[in-house]
Amino acid sequence: MPQIDLNRFISVVTLIFVTTLSSVTARAESITVLLDWFVNPDHAPLIVAKQRGLFRQAGLDVTLIEPADPSLPPKLVAAKQADLAVSYQPALMLDLENGLPLVRIGTLVASPLNSLVVLANSGIKEISDLKGKTVGFSVGGFEDALLGQMLETHGLSLSDINLVNVNFALSPSLYTGAVDAVIGAFRNFELNQMEIDGREGLAFYPEEHGIPTYEELIFIAHPESAQLPKMQKFLDIIDQATAQILENSDGAWADFVAYKPNDLNNILNRRAWTDTIPKLAKKTRSTNPEAWDQFATFMKKRGLISEVKDSKSYLVNLQR
Repeated sequence: MPQIDLNRFISVVTLIFVTTLSSVTARAESITVLLDWFVNPDHAPLIVAKQRGLFRQAGLDVTLIEPADPSLPPKLVAAKQADLAVSYQPALMLDLENGLPLVRIGTLVASPLNSLVVLANSGIKEISDLKGKTVGFSVGGFEDALLGQMLETHGLSLSDINLVNVNFALSPSLYTGAVDAVIGAFRNFELNQMEIDGREGLAFYPEEHGIPTYEELIFIAHPESAQLPKMQKFLDIIDQATAQILENSDGAWADFVAYKPNDLNNILNRRAWTDTIPKLAKKTRSTNPEAWDQFATFMKKRGLISEVKDSKSYLVNLQR
């Protein structure tokens, strides 16, 4: 039996490994995903998939980008400067109204997170108690419409309250008494932050007060790239990551915070993680066109869009 030159054998194996790895890397398809905001538990499947190498194993090189300006991602996707963006169902409706070429290809968070929040000890127990009160908001347009419908469901209108822009300082505005309530507070974050601060909040949920249910966070793409095979691979991995998170939330949390330990490993994100995970879309491709039509009708009624478009024109369902 011939004697093996161990050093030569190791060199050959190493060469084969490097060559194979280089080949796999060369074949990897790139996908750039623009997030809606800084990384947080809303993005759990994306981060867990990246941390566990699920994208790489599927032949995808996925880059996640936190936007300096949250309004830019849909515009960049429409201009084909990025493959995907994480956006919001109401925002997509407005972007379509403005003529941007965009479609929804998947869902990240399947139900509303938005809420109307007051301090629990404010004496405001019902939405009707807001008459004559001051309500703060961060983003005009949709939040005005949301609040207006909620008020009307309880016999009030926007003219019965004082509406002020608090520039994203939602909780602080409540604490200082600058406002009596805020609209646009994400229930998985704001309520937890208030409890951590020792200022318990009370939330009123839009879907329980006259607003059709909607998908909070969605994946949007340019129509020309929506059906590309790499998009299907991407959505497959998101489903896989979500299933792993639901199977072992604590293990997934450890991988999530490892992405950016200094930013993510804190009590607020830990609490938000617990509240967010049950709201993740279990099958990102699935959606309900009728629910989209109902929500579009609501937006037209509130004057946000001029027409209710055929949902088939912007819902790209890749369910297999």
